[in-house]
Amino acid sequence: MASTTAEKNQKESVTALKKLTILVEINNAIGRTFDLKESLIATLKILQKSYHIKSGAIFLTEEDGVTLSMTAAIGYKEETAKTKYRLGEGLTGRIAETGKPIVSPQVSKEPLFLNRMSSWDSARDREQSFIGVPIILDYDTLGVLIVNLPYNPKRDYESAKKFLTLVASSLVQAIRLDQIRRKDRQALLSESAKIQEKLQDKFSFTNIIGNSHEMRDVYEKVTQVARADTTVLIRGESGTGKELIAQAIHYNSLRADKPFIRVNCAAIPETLIETEFFGHEKGAFTDAKAQKKGRFELANGGTIFLDEIGDLSPMTQVKLLRVLQEQEFERVGGTSPVKVDVRVIAATNANLEEKMKKNSFRDDLYYRLNVFSIFMPPLRDRQTDILLLADHFMIKYGRKHGKPIKRISTPAIDMLRQYHWPGNVRELENCIERAVLVCNDQVIHAYHLPPTLQTAESSGTLPRMSLDAAVANYEKELIQDALKSARGNRAKAARLLETTERIIGYKIQKYDIDVQRFKSTSHRPVYE
Repeated sequence: MASTTAEKNQKESVTALKKLTILVEINNAIGRTFDLKESLIATLKILQKSYHIKSGAIFLTEEDGVTLSMTAAIGYKEETAKTKYRLGEGLTGRIAETGKPIVSPQVSKEPLFLNRMSSWDSARDREQSFIGVPIILDYDTLGVLIVNLPYNPKRDYESAKKFLTLVASSLVQAIRLDQIRRKDRQALLSESAKIQEKLQDKFSFTNIIGNSHEMRDVYEKVTQVARADTTVLIRGESGTGKELIAQAIHYNSLRADKPFIRVNCAAIPETLIETEFFGHEKGAFTDAKAQKKGRFELANGGTIFLDEIGDLSPMTQVKLLRVLQEQEFERVGGTSPVKVDVRVIAATNANLEEKMKKNSFRDDLYYRLNVFSIFMPPLRDRQTDILLLADHFMIKYGRKHGKPIKRISTPAIDMLRQYHWPGNVRELENCIERAVLVCNDQVIHAYHLPPTLQTAESSGTLPRMSLDAAVANYEKELIQDALKSARGNRAKAARLLETTERIIGYKIQKYDIDVQRFKSTSHRPVYE
């Protein structure tokens, strides 16, 4: 009797050790990969090999909370791969609904065994057993693990149920991490889509300020070239908005959802520009501790914007020419060619033709870049756009700095129009931002503008100006502002200045103010 008990205990110990070994093996398999499906299939393979299951499957609960979809299976026909159950449907659905295991030693006697996956043929197969356990985390059913075993009347089904419950518990962490990764990825994709939509809206043609004849020509050319993959060369003085046009081309092209990479060729030292363009291999030079992708590789599938292209060294020009011709390059320190699909948009304020004559810019690169040329007009040639841009920047920086500025005074407008703007739109933007910062009321006046715009006449700093002249200057500006607000109506202007119409009429005559000019003035549109 004692011998029989000892043998039984020894057998139970061996069985327990075997199950523990299987659990350790399953945990190791799950820890080797972040791929959930790979982990689940590895688990089923271990159960098939070491626990001798005939077939098995893992169903996971879908987002609707009522559908179970097969995620991994072993021992079934391929056509069963898309099998689904609803809560309460068959044995699998019942396990998910109740959150409790189900053991059916003989499936032939189980009415809820739907055999939807054709795991058993009553005419051909021997009797088999079904065991299913829920995969539960914090009272939520994440899925169901089911296995089919050869029927054995001596099998300890209670012990088998407990063991498979432990196996299901081992899967919880992997399933939960996968759910978190999916949600994070979905959130990132959603955020990326929103950002992409904002970028496309921000860089649409309707948001580029300017309706002058010169800018309408630019819009027409951008429309013509945007949806093609043609190389574009944007020319014009600094500050004219070349990068804005490059962005408009990209975000209105077929590559809009791919990267837009900016490179300022003039800002990168000549010794580093090749590495910046093409990247480097690990060990290519002393500090190259890891492989690095260059700007062209980062822009693969999208657009690379090469600003100040005229400042490239002759050696870099040769390598850039090869990329443009063959769409491939080698990283620094590498020998294998890297293929890329990149659209190139270049920009320069240099006279490339003069550089070609001096042999500082290659003819073949020039002709490769100058496939489709767009010229950005300087601001001094866009007189009708100056007020539109000034209004736009006034509103933009008024909001940014919390200033309730409503308009720009007439003398200030005159100064903006008369200035020659060597720094173009960039200079105008900086000028208006400064004016917004120093302005303490709702109107930007002439004296708020930078000294560079102030002439002796407009700023009231004529040599030996008397007090009377200075007062007259200020009085004239006040009357002009009032007439503008009143649209040339003298009576209304007088009321605004809290004086009489007769005095206003006298002052208008004294200062030779053209009232008709204000009668034809309408509210300027505000562009965002």
